[in-house]
Amino acid sequence: MKNTEAWAKISPYNRYYDFIAPDADRYTVLLEHIEKLKLNSAVITVSGNRHIFIFPPDQKSLRSKSGFPFRGQNPYLLCAHYDRVTDSPGANDNSIAVFHLLNAAIKLSVRGISKWIIVFTDKEELKKGESFEDQGSFSLAREMKMWGLEKARIYNFDTCGAGNAFLISTTTDHILENSERPNIKKVSKKIKQLRDHALATTDILRTEKVLLAPAPFSDDAGFLFAGLASQTVTILPGSEAEKYEALLRVRPEFIDLIISGKAGEPDNRKYLPETWLNLNNAGDTPSRLTPQYFDQIVRFMVELCR
Repeated sequence: MKNTEAWAKISPYNRYYDFIAPDADRYTVLLEHIEKLKLNSAVITVSGNRHIFIFPPDQKSLRSKSGFPFRGQNPYLLCAHYDRVTDSPGANDNSIAVFHLLNAAIKLSVRGISKWIIVFTDKEELKKGESFEDQGSFSLAREMKMWGLEKARIYNFDTCGAGNAFLISTTTDHILENSERPNIKKVSKKIKQLRDHALATTDILRTEKVLLAPAPFSDDAGFLFAGLASQTVTILPGSEAEKYEALLRVRPEFIDLIISGKAGEPDNRKYLPETWLNLNNAGDTPSRLTPQYFDQIVRFMVELCR
């Protein structure tokens, strides 16, 4: 696949098409690219999953997990999963968010903003029969507590390449309402704080289209079931966001279908945003991306950490 799009020829996006190639070793492509960009990175393997961390340039190289940067503090932790399902290019889910975060890492470093960590998570995508406790973010969250990062302010970025309407996911609210697990209940206040900060950031940037609504699960599920709060942010085309918002007003019970995963069944699929219908399958191609809005999401990522 050739870099035919102008945006994909500019750093840090110039390895994007290598990353989504059918036979790509995505871990190796991403790690090589990070090293070429001279970002301060480390690979940490947890339960067989290889998570790639990027730290501000003024942080010492990670020599041991006991000396983890920001231990006991509350840094912003921006995540995007770098795995994809088999037989999908993964152009939007979730390759573009990975490259947006690379862009954000460079801008954060140049501007001297220093209380952040970026994490590219492994194994967000689940296979049939697996539970959220099999997600890489679940075992990672348990380790993060031991590293002194239980106060980290975690934001997940998923499918952030098509459209300009920000969807601030409320999916975890519905789990909290129906769960009696103590480690889940205790994070509800923290999730509200994360969401309020995300909304305040969209106000600062004068973002035109912002929607509070449930989105399909991301790494937020694994984090939540391990007892850590996180907030997922995704993007939709404005027209799709408006139709989805209208649907939830008329059919609030559709939220339960999103939570259970049944929204993807034949009788319900027609109600889903078209962008979501083209995830995890061969339809997730670069042709659906909207590069004219890329800068908007990157500015949001940077502003979150100011």
